[in-house]
Amino acid sequence: MEGDPLKKSLAWLHGVLQGKIGHGIETRVLQGLRVIHAEKGFMQFGFVVPNVVSDVDGNWHVGALASLLDLVGAITTFSYADCVSNVADFNVSYYSTVKIQEHVEIESRVMADKGKLIHVVVQVRKKGNGEVIAVGNLWMSSNKLTIAQMSNL
Repeated sequence: MEGDPLKKSLAWLHGVLQGKIGHGIETRVLQGLRVIHAEKGFMQFGFVVPNVVSDVDGNWHVGALASLLDLVGAITTFSYADCVSNVADFNVSYYSTVKIQEHVEIESRVMADKGKLIHVVVQVRKKGNGEVIAVGNLWMSSNKLTIAQMSNL
């Protein structure tokens, strides 16, 4: 695992999901996230929206959705670049809402590598009909932090 950034990124994700690294809010936001497919710079996930992240209307809270986009983008970037990255620019377009306990599919892909800047697009769709819920565009700036150092921040 030492030299494989994909395995390290998945170990990082599992550490967050189990509450062993990161912050409690990250564990809550990602509760129930399942990896469907993972390769260098590309990941697919299945997710049932948990009831701990809803707004007053019973929809997936946009803040929780943005947090998920941010975390998935960072993990995908790590699988590609083998380093922890900071978000330099983060833009989310919301197209629809999702109710609690609905199934969604999440796809994250590195779209461009400009040296110290990497562009990642994370898309969330309703499972079944494929309706787009949100698209996150992240420009990530590489740094020299390790996963262990990052989890202590």
